[in-house]
Amino acid sequence: MSTTDLPEGSPTADSAAAPLKLDVQVESPQTCLRHVVVTIPREEVERYLQKEYDGLVPEAQVPGFRAGRAPRKLVEKQFKDRVLERVKGALLMDSLSQVTDDAGFSAISEPDFDYESIDLPEDGDFRYEFSVEVRPEFETPSIDGLKLERAVEDISDEAVTESLNGLLRRYGRTEATDQPAQQGDRLLITATFKKDDKVVSEMDEERVELREQLTFSDGKCPDFGSLMAGVKEGETRTGKVVLADGIDDEELRGSEVEAAFHVVEVERYKKPELTETFLEELGDFESEEELRDFVRGSLQRQSEYRQNQSLREQIVAQLTSSVDFELPPELVKRQTRRELERKILELRRSGFPEEQIRNYVNMVRQNAQASTEAALREHFVLEKIAEEREVDAEESDFEEEIELIAEQSNMSTRRVRARLEKSGQIDALRNQIIERKVIEMITEKSEIKDVPAEKQDGDSDDAAAVYHYVLGTKDDSAIPAAKYDESGSDEESSKKDD
Repeated sequence: MSTTDLPEGSPTADSAAAPLKLDVQVESPQTCLRHVVVTIPREEVERYLQKEYDGLVPEAQVPGFRAGRAPRKLVEKQFKDRVLERVKGALLMDSLSQVTDDAGFSAISEPDFDYESIDLPEDGDFRYEFSVEVRPEFETPSIDGLKLERAVEDISDEAVTESLNGLLRRYGRTEATDQPAQQGDRLLITATFKKDDKVVSEMDEERVELREQLTFSDGKCPDFGSLMAGVKEGETRTGKVVLADGIDDEELRGSEVEAAFHVVEVERYKKPELTETFLEELGDFESEEELRDFVRGSLQRQSEYRQNQSLREQIVAQLTSSVDFELPPELVKRQTRRELERKILELRRSGFPEEQIRNYVNMVRQNAQASTEAALREHFVLEKIAEEREVDAEESDFEEEIELIAEQSNMSTRRVRARLEKSGQIDALRNQIIERKVIEMITEKSEIKDVPAEKQDGDSDDAAAVYHYVLGTKDDSAIPAAKYDESGSDEESSKKDD
């Protein structure tokens, strides 16, 4: 239970201005976990009770007496349960606040305790205990004089044309066809997956583009393109799905599952014409050249993202080489969603298309624990540097990030901000801003050598993605979907609608 779950109306520190006398015992069962036992002397309990009754007696309404005229003993007897509950809440809130301020650790979660199970005794000291996750303790590594390589990419006209065609596909019409499927067509498919002749899962209808690979939440079909080339409506083709190396079942890692893909429909795209009306609807573009400039800008941001990500990886590798601490598995599990939210926000503001984001989500799902552990280690190191160097996120930083996400998502800034706030992702956005500022600060202090960029895995558009666990249903609540709105309506709304 968090402190915010305490009953409404509980007295706050104002009800007992003097600091509490506390006995606090702290144990460290794990690196990032503290078990805290708090004992509040009886004299402090009586002080809070006295304060509460002093405020209650002058206004108490007791049958047979005018308001505020009942004897104190009678008031105490009649309102005892209510007062004890309020004082319990006040003592917990005030003592927790005091423990947090005075503790020799930095909490990263709310205290874990069951409020209802805690009783305020009629006699003797008030004692309760809780567990809380904390930041690991380590010596801050030096950030000066790192040697880095910065990958430099060239955005060619051919790359702009290819990306523009991909963008236009989102707005083109599709028509069912009886012709054999070819690369780039969209397939409406269902699938049945078998392991050792036993059905392990079935996939309902999904629309996927015919690309060389098809990724799932726990594996991939590496030759999906060649397997399904020339397929027609109504046909079923059987291939193999390779399970990811990071799935929970160690015995099944890297093994194959038989997949039967049934094609319900083959759809072919018809590219939209770049008329004045279409360009205006697309985003108030006045010409095809202005649209190409917009696409080039998106590609440049993607290039900068890859460049900065490479620098970040080099920086973090050097910073964490001398930092060693364990991460509790439960902490890693709970932080998976948070880390993915941060990463998705980065990808969106950098202009990556949703299909690539979906592929990224699947890659994280396939190796969630290892990727989250690495991200948490990075976060703790960068966060500590940020605190020591007083690096923080300003309101202008939030505005800039939201504007970039809105521009890339064809949404208004107002709508993007509202959805981030509603989904609780503002905190993830703040972490993203702070960590990027720290990386930029370290980069400025580093010795950098420019080198030609090499194509990395995942850079190409040769993979389609669906959110399905080949080995069976798994709780997806830990990882958010990449899209804001599965209906796609947000993608089609104007960037200028605010």
